[in-house]
Amino acid sequence: MTVTSITRKRAEQVASEHEVLTRRRSLALLLAPVALLLLIGLGALLSASSVESLERFGDSLYYFRRQTMWLGAGLIALVISARVPYRLYQRWAIPILAVSLIGLVSVLLVGIVGGGSRRWLAIGPVTIQPSEFSKFAVIVFLSAVMIRKGDRANDYRHFFGPVIASVGISGLLLLSQPDLGTAMMLSFAALAVLLVSGAPLRYVGGLIAAGSLVVLISVWRFSYQFDRIMAFVDPFADATGDGYQPVQAMYALGTGGWFGIGLGESRARWAYLPEAHTDFIFAIIGEEMGLIGALGVILLFATFTVGGIVIAIRAKDLFGRCLAVGIVAWIGGQAIINIGAVTGALPITGISLPFVSSGGSALIVSLSATGVLINIARSDS
Repeated sequence: MTVTSITRKRAEQVASEHEVLTRRRSLALLLAPVALLLLIGLGALLSASSVESLERFGDSLYYFRRQTMWLGAGLIALVISARVPYRLYQRWAIPILAVSLIGLVSVLLVGIVGGGSRRWLAIGPVTIQPSEFSKFAVIVFLSAVMIRKGDRANDYRHFFGPVIASVGISGLLLLSQPDLGTAMMLSFAALAVLLVSGAPLRYVGGLIAAGSLVVLISVWRFSYQFDRIMAFVDPFADATGDGYQPVQAMYALGTGGWFGIGLGESRARWAYLPEAHTDFIFAIIGEEMGLIGALGVILLFATFTVGGIVIAIRAKDLFGRCLAVGIVAWIGGQAIINIGAVTGALPITGISLPFVSSGGSALIVSLSATGVLINIARSDS
């Protein structure tokens, strides 16, 4: 064996070791924050939901027990999705989108109404929210189709056809529930996929303009959405009406101070803050764990986002890169919107905090998507 071949073999070995080390670091950046967010979520949920659980069901642990069951199912889904080769989603993109659209249509036909919206399907004793699955379905479909289109995407017919079939139809079905927050979140994730896939910027700009117009029409059509915007502008102008929820969230966060009033000591959960265990659970975290705890949660989401971006950059093909970016934009963007709404930096949209808020469908789909990221990171070729 020559010196040159030995040197080449050693260089390949070093490169392989570096690849393994980088992969482990990216997985750590992904999984460590998810694990901590799940633990924080269970603790915050136990406190935030205890009063409502006792009043509605006579059991202060009702929501907590239910969430632990969903968490178990979500962890199983994560393990399974981490083992399923992510390229299979490319092959099954159309059926996945079709199932998603069937779910959204079913909600409008036979769904359960709650909080003024029709968003849930009852399957025996279990309720599911198809809109959560629609985010992943649209990401998969656009990632697969836009890559297959390639240079043909420069033709507006090849570009707008898939976008309308996925984002357009899904968005309209979501707006019909109505669920503006999820429609906006789905569109944001789709936009990230389109940008990474190399879609023409002039078409992407047109989509942003069209989407903005749709949002304005929705706000004009549904008065409660307009009221939420007004409450965002000045919540204290109607502190007992439309501004009640954001005002109570601010009080809870302000009460927490630097280090919080203590775990399980929340006052806002005593019927002061509506949706304390779902959309506004971040306010309970800030109240009980203080600014330090709240910033810690934000840091965990930032770490997750960085880990996901690293995985996307190192993906072996464009489909994996688009898929990873879409998932990161969805989960990271949803965290930003939820925390922004709770802190008063953004209008209330009614979307949950990933991995933390109560909700089975959201938890299972988010953990499944995390498993997909793991599979992309572990893919060798």
